[in-house]
Amino acid sequence: MAALRQIAFYGKGGIGKSTTSQNTLAALAEMGQKILIVGCDPKADSTRLILHAKAQDTILSMAAELGSVEDLELDQVMKTGYKGIRCVESGGPEPGVGCAGRGVITSINFLEENGAYEDIDYVSYDVLGDVVCGGFAMPIRENKAQEIYIVMSGEMMAMYAANNISKGILKYANSGGVRLGGLICNERQTDKELELAETIAKKLGSKLIYFVPRANIVQHAELRRMTVIEYAPDSEQAMHYRKLAEKIHNNVGQGVIPTPISMDELEEMLMEHGIIPNVDESLVGKRAVEAVA
Repeated sequence: MAALRQIAFYGKGGIGKSTTSQNTLAALAEMGQKILIVGCDPKADSTRLILHAKAQDTILSMAAELGSVEDLELDQVMKTGYKGIRCVESGGPEPGVGCAGRGVITSINFLEENGAYEDIDYVSYDVLGDVVCGGFAMPIRENKAQEIYIVMSGEMMAMYAANNISKGILKYANSGGVRLGGLICNERQTDKELELAETIAKKLGSKLIYFVPRANIVQHAELRRMTVIEYAPDSEQAMHYRKLAEKIHNNVGQGVIPTPISMDELEEMLMEHGIIPNVDESLVGKRAVEAVA
């Protein structure tokens, strides 16, 4: 029996992590893989396209209702969706109260202790936004997620986030087994996007796993709370997600310890590609003074 693959999708908030992860996992399930999704976002929206539901009951909310996590039964929080994909949402505290990361690790421990990881090929963690606090790095810190896939685009802040997340992976790579599996570019149709994605991947010592083209059919499927794989299985976009799933499936043992770059290096890279104009900063100040005068 193949070893359990524990993967996680990270990336800048709003970059399309949940959509990309759910479509990829649906394609893996089509390939006969047994999947468990552990949603690590307090919004609890990591499984909605698989379950065709707004949001499922979370481990933390159910535990609060019953009094403690010990009073929970696995079938109260684990739902089965498209192609037998098992779905759990860890949930989180009320906005402004407590640390969501603690909820994530409480949930993961509960799932492990109650047999949720048995007879599974992949466990996927869908994590909120960037690694800006220790809480959201929890699947990495606790040596749960072994392969990290960063969803990014050609936008500067998405690449900045990818670099930041790589710093988080580097921090825990030596104490645990976590590795950067690669970058996934979710196209935003910005200038030289594919070129930039390949360049930042190379600078991080990794690779661009796949370039996912932008397509309206993704939104059409989302409005119906479905993955493209299920909504339009014969579409070109579904084929792209299947190719991405194959790339991840074949990416065994190829993860790396990333080599994050400085902000200056990131800006230099954008200048080299003509995204940031390479101007003489002394002239910028001079022109500003002239404009005011």
